[in-house]
Amino acid sequence: MAERKLARLFDVRRVIGGLFVVYGVIVTVIGVLDGPSELEKAQGVRINLWMGLGMLALGLLMLLWLRLNPPPEPDGPPAEEADREA
Repeated sequence: MAERKLARLFDVRRVIGGLFVVYGVIVTVIGVLDGPSELEKAQGVRINLWMGLGMLALGLLMLLWLRLNPPPEPDGPPAEEADREA
């Protein structure tokens, strides 16, 4: 059971999804708070808002993928049995 928890904890989808969600929230908030000078630089497009929403969507999709398709059970005997055999 502990091996399965470790496999899920260190799954790359969790790390990438979590980082994209965190950065997506930060960039989205910055995009909502953009002032007129930032909008003028981007020719009227709220690029931070759109990129933040895109990052947030990608991160949530990665976490949903992890939820719907969890990593397989590790093969072989549990770690305690392997240590006793050696």
